Parts: sequence; structure tokens; C-alpha cells
Amino acid sequence: MIHEVDEALRQLVREEALRGTDIEVAFDAPTKDWAARRNAPTVNVYLYDVREDLRRRQRGLLNEYDEDNIVTARHLPPRHMKLSYLVTAWTQRPEDEHRLLSSLLHGFLRHDALPPELLAGSLAEIGLPVAMTVALPPPEDRAFADVWSALGGELKPSLDVVVSAPVDPGRVFPAGPPAREGVRLDLSRGLGSAEEVGHHAEPEGGRVAMRRVRRPAS
Repeated sequence: MIHEVDEALRQLVREEALRGTDIEVAFDAPTKDWAARRNAPTVNVYLYDVREDLRRRQRGLLNEYDEDNIVTARHLPPRHMKLSYLVTAWTQRPEDEHRLLSSLLHGFLRHDALPPELLAGSLAEIGLPVAMTVALPPPEDRAFADVWSALGGELKPSLDVVVSAPVDPGRVFPAGPPAREGVRLDLSRGLGSAEEVGHHAEPEGGRVAMRRVRRPAS
């Protein structure tokens, strides 16, 4: 799933901000060593955090139906994972980096979710929106300065892009066969010449009719 989000973001960046340019899109950690080796204008999209989006968690089970609209199995609902990306521009001049960041910001703001035509693999199969936010304040337990400190680099202007991607947990519970008969009631005592042993539910005109069953008294 993560590599599918990576590819969708790569295409989105190229189509929305870098169309007509030969600027590279990289997913490497933007460390000092990486920056020293860079020799061309680059947009870096670095995945620095993965955690569950608890606000989107669903409870219960979802039914699966066959062509006769009969439940054949039940499965857990998808879980949503928040993939946080640090997006930076790398050129020779800060002014060019700022222009590139501005173009990237406008491109991301055009979308509340990754465009469906960019989704592939499990993201396309699951058929749910892949929500996306940009430049929101970070959670209280995380600061961007800490991310740069962990990378060993200097603080640099960046965009925080967070993608909430649905993931199928893969847990399926087969359903039992559907009920074919109604409830039988034992009313067999003290019935004279005939003994009533129960009622049998049968479909009648789209409704359920109760048929009385008798047997000769011994």
C-alpha cells in the first residue's frame, strides 16, 4: 500500500507542479550526505511517519453477498493509515526553491484526496477515497524541527503532506448457510382424535404462512 501511495504522489507532483520540467522526484531521506550528492533540481518527498488514523476506524463486520443477495461471509472494515510526507524543494537558490514550493502547495490544495485515476493495486481495488491534507499544524507529540534533527540536517522550508490510505485487514469470517425452515412448535398434548405436532413456516406470496401439521392419535 505504501509504495502505491508513493507512486500516486509522484504522478500528482509531476502533473500538478512539474509539468513541462525535468525536475527529479526523489523519496530518499534528505540527509546531509544525500544533499551533498544531489546535482540537479529535485523535489524530495520523504515518508517520515506511519500511524493509524483512529478517527476513521469503524466497528463491527461488513457483509459479503453473492448474486442471490445471500450473505456468504463477513469481514472486518478497512483500517486507515496516515502516511506523513516531508516535501522539500532543492535547487541552487532559495528563491527558486520557494517558487517551486509555491507551485507544489497550489497543486496539493486542488485535491482533498488522491485523484482516483492515479490509484493502482490495492488502493484501486478497495474503492475508497484516499484522503489527503497539506500544511496542517503538526500533532502536539511531533515537531518538524525534531524530524530535521533526526535526519542530521539543517531546518529547511517544507510542506507536510498527510495521506490517509485504507488498508484491508484481510480477516474474513465465513457465514453459515441461510435458514430454510421456520420454527416448529410442539403442541402435541391433549388434542383429541388428531394430534397437533407443530407448525411449519412456508413462503406464500412473498409472506410466511404457518401450516398446521397433524398426525392420527394413537
